[in-house]
Formats: sequence, C-alpha cells, structure tokens
Amino acid sequence: MPGRIVLFGATGYTGRLVAHSLVDDGVQPVLAGRNPDSLEQLSEELGGGFETQGADVSRLETVRALVERGDVLVSTVGPFQKWGEAAVEAAIDAGAHYIDSTGEPPFIRRVFEEWGPRAEAAGCGLLTAFGYDYVPGNLAGALALEGAGDAATKVAVGYFVSGGGGDLRSAMSGGTAASAAGVVLAKGFAYRDGSIQSERPAKRVRTFAWDGKNLTGMSLGSSEHFALPRLHPGLREVDVYLGWFGPASRPLQVLSLVGELPGVQKGFSAVVGRVAKGSTGGPDAEARAKSGSRIVAEASDAGGNVVNRVLMRGPNGYTFTGDAIAWGARRAAAGGLQGVGALGPADGFGVRELEAGCAEVGLTRI
Repeated sequence: MPGRIVLFGATGYTGRLVAHSLVDDGVQPVLAGRNPDSLEQLSEELGGGFETQGADVSRLETVRALVERGDVLVSTVGPFQKWGEAAVEAAIDAGAHYIDSTGEPPFIRRVFEEWGPRAEAAGCGLLTAFGYDYVPGNLAGALALEGAGDAATKVAVGYFVSGGGGDLRSAMSGGTAASAAGVVLAKGFAYRDGSIQSERPAKRVRTFAWDGKNLTGMSLGSSEHFALPRLHPGLREVDVYLGWFGPASRPLQVLSLVGELPGVQKGFSAVVGRVAKGSTGGPDAEARAKSGSRIVAEASDAGGNVVNRVLMRGPNGYTFTGDAIAWGARRAAAGGLQGVGALGPADGFGVRELEAGCAEVGLTRI
C-alpha cells in the first residue's frame, strides 16, 4: 500500500501548485504548515476533507510528528538555508522519503554530503532540488552522456526561459529573480577533475546556440554535479549554467568575483534591480502559460569536442516544479525509488522512468 504524502508548506505559492497537481492526480496529501486557518482554507479550495496538521520549523517536534516510516515528506518551506533543516532531519529520523523544491546550492551540497549518509543508514531517500531546479538538466545531461558513450568526459547543461524577452524578467516573479540572484554571493561548488570542489557561483559564463540565437548563462552549483557522475563513471567535469539573467550574467560574474568587498552589495542590488522589480507572489496560470523553458545539454570529449547534444522544451518553471514534485512524490510513495541516501532524479528513479515522468508533465526532447 502506498505511503502517505505529507506536504509541508502547503499554503505557500509552490506548495499550492504541488497540492493542486497531487489532487488532479487523484492523491489526497496531508496538508501541513504553520497556520491552521490557512490549511483549512486550502482544504476547501481543493474540494474539502483533507487531513491538515500544524507544524512550525521553530518547534522541531511538530515537524518530526508529520511523518512515519514509509511516508513521503515534501518540503516547500524556504529559503532552505534558513528553514530547510527541520524537514530533512524529521524525514531521516522517521525513515521517511524526502523531496524538496530548493534551488539553493549550499543546501543541495548539505543534502548530499551531510544528510545523505545518514539517510542511507536510515533506509530512506532524499531527493533535493526536485523542480525546475534541477530535474530538467539532470535528465538532459543523462541523455547526452548516454548517447555519447565512453567518449564523454565532460557535460555542460544550460537552463533558459522561452517566451517574452527570453530571460527571467519575462516569465518569473521579481521575488524569484531576487532569490535566484542571491546565489551569486553564496558559497558554490562544481565537479572538477573527478570530484566536488568549492567554486564561486558565476565563475564561468557560457553561450549555447539555439535556433540561431545565442543563449548566455552563468555557472552555479546544482544537483547535477553530484548525480551525473554516478551515471557515467568516466565523467571528469560537470558545468551547469543558469540563463535566467540574460545579458546580466556577465555583470553578476564580476560581482561574484569581488564577493564581500565593500560596495559589492550596492552593486549587486543595482544589477538585481534591473532584473527584478519585486513581487508579492508568483504568476497565475494565465501568466505561466505565456512562457516556457529550454534546456541544453552537451557532452564533450577530453579535447572539448561536443560528442552529443540534447535539447528539451518544457512548460513554465513554476508549472513544471509543481507537477514534477507531485510526480516524484507519487512514485516514491508507491515504492518507485531505486536506492536510499541522497539521490539525483535519474539515479533515484532510473533514466527511462524519469524521461517518461518528465514527458508526462510537459518536458520533452526535441
């Protein structure tokens, strides 16, 4: 019998997207969060009759009480560097599977390096960053490496927005833009020379070709750095580029170089201000339908020659995140995980299963 799916942070923007997607798939999640009244309102919005449970990261025992062994705990409570630890600890302590919506590189690294070994010992799986950040690139990278075979020693993945102006300003909320820009001043990492190494975000800027256009992105740490080498033992280097900032990628690269020096925060704010004007929430369904996503993955040999290239199209990043998390939670609850500990999307479910699941929620190879 499938385990329960407990959605922590259910009344937030991403939480609501996940909740609606689960209900559309015929699943009744347990709705969890800080505000009982908001949870009841969401239950009514979803059709009524849903189990609700209060939990607050400031009271760890309430988060631990959410799950038991065999359950799946989905956390959309961010920023994860500040609030995410309680849910991971609760899942490991209970032996429950865990899925989150983070896109924050420092938190992703903690999941793989700090909590992964503990989850493996507890017999549960941890699937971090299981949304637009960074499921599409894991799949595209896995497919590119699969097609390249033993010749590939490097893989580069790029994330880009389609529709409108072609960058984050045209498709995402200002709040998301500002949050994503924050990774530039955070501690980063990359997979270099066959191991995870600390590396500042935006150290590299790269352009990918797409239908006669040049799409530019800045490098950052992601789950691909940990997960793709598991699928391709000969892999020596992984690069992931976020293209949401468009022409602002190179100014952000300069800011990442000077880090915490005096005046950096002022310059950083000026760049972010050109990208994001602030937001009180995410876009509605009509707004999301006007934009989509483009994913590029290039597998190269030791000489830098591209051996295989994979292009994928998908829906708006918010839409994909809600549907992908719901799909992953359903599969995990039904016993679909292929391992324990910290898992990437492809090694967690298998490349073919992940490809089918992504197609189900609108991400397809072209």
